[in-house]
Amino acid sequence: MKIKHSLLAMLLCGMAFMTTGLVAESAADLAMAPAKAALEAGNGQAEDYLALLEAQGEDAYAFDFFTTSMLWTVIAAALVFLMHLGFATLEAGLTRSKNTVNILFKNVFIICVGLLTYALVGFNTHYPCGSWIIENWLSLNGPLSAGNVDDTFAYGGVGLAMTGYGDFIFQAMFAATAATIVSGAVAERIKLGTFMVFATLLVAFGYPIVGAWHWGEGWLNVMGFYDFAGSSVVHAFGGFAALACVIILGPRAGKYTEGGIKPILGHSMPLATIGVFLLFLGWFGFNGGSVLSADPALVGLVFVTTALAAAAGGLSSILVSMVFLKKPDLSMSLNGILAGLVGITAGADAMGPWAAALVGAIAGAIVVFSIIFFDKIKIDDPVGAISVHGVCGIWGTLAVGIWGGADFVVQLIGTLSVSFAAFAFAFIVFGILKAIMGVRVSAEEEAEGLDISEHGQEAYPDFAPSSR
Repeated sequence: MKIKHSLLAMLLCGMAFMTTGLVAESAADLAMAPAKAALEAGNGQAEDYLALLEAQGEDAYAFDFFTTSMLWTVIAAALVFLMHLGFATLEAGLTRSKNTVNILFKNVFIICVGLLTYALVGFNTHYPCGSWIIENWLSLNGPLSAGNVDDTFAYGGVGLAMTGYGDFIFQAMFAATAATIVSGAVAERIKLGTFMVFATLLVAFGYPIVGAWHWGEGWLNVMGFYDFAGSSVVHAFGGFAALACVIILGPRAGKYTEGGIKPILGHSMPLATIGVFLLFLGWFGFNGGSVLSADPALVGLVFVTTALAAAAGGLSSILVSMVFLKKPDLSMSLNGILAGLVGITAGADAMGPWAAALVGAIAGAIVVFSIIFFDKIKIDDPVGAISVHGVCGIWGTLAVGIWGGADFVVQLIGTLSVSFAAFAFAFIVFGILKAIMGVRVSAEEEAEGLDISEHGQEAYPDFAPSSR
């Protein structure tokens, strides 16, 4: 620790000399001189510093880049955290008011249990560093601890310019997203206790084990599969886990009748709209933070591709709904924005602005037809999560094989593998929970609303029951 502090002190002294004009050497020479001196003195850690300093050339100090990158990482993590508020308000707005407390409670539970289980087992399982039970296929490792993280340049170099704790907190915010996607799809009829157990198991084991296939240098990574920020590894995983649960759970009472499909309207489109704008904002952290450094070229590109894809997705869904539904449907436009965001997540750093806009526009059209399709086959998804995250997650991953330079066949194998694994994990676990605990509330509880039956409180107690 003393050596590290001394080295940093020397770097800062070098910076001070340069600003006062007392030396004539270039910025790069000044920056590298202390590290070179430490290297000659036999300090092994200096090699890491020297490599980073040399990578920066005359344009910046590596220490500045590392510090800025770490700052950007935690800001991005905070933006991704904000997405959980977006999911909560979106799900609440698109469901009936008598289930609002239940929706909000599940989202509170998910972020709490997600962070703790990811620290307990998820992070080191997700990034096993060679600790595989079955090589490149199955890892299961222990908790986060001070002994297995690093707070120096040596943690990840220029490409992963953050501390070990910075890496953890950014990735932990991703982990709970998979369970949140499921929450919206099973809303208004699932037993709270069953959902809590399922969400815990999904975040603790399902998500990090499958995610390790790609981000933990598992078999998908070896194949050359590319998924920048998780169109498949996060979104399709959550979407197809949700599909398995919805199949087992069944539709809401009264949704499908002999006369056809009965619309069950959400109680607050303002809440739903606020949720989507919060998610849009948070996605800049979701994708922008996935650069894993403050690389100015990549962060700028990712922000642009993310924004254009979202806008194109929203506009596309508006136009498609106007043509096929005869009215400009607000819920479809909101899901179109999310579809564009999910679609670009796999290749936000790998394609240009107009390719990104095209990916988003196609995703926005796909989501409208997908939501209609699942309704026709009586798969009841109150918020469209299966279509937005599952179907559009597959599309976004394949799009990298069209416009992002990846191998299309490898992308197809990868996204279908992740989707199938998520479906299988959820179907087995949820099926077991159905046999042990039951998964669905009674007809009376569903009619009364889960706020009263599960929580004993209402979200809007000042309003009469008839307003629900």
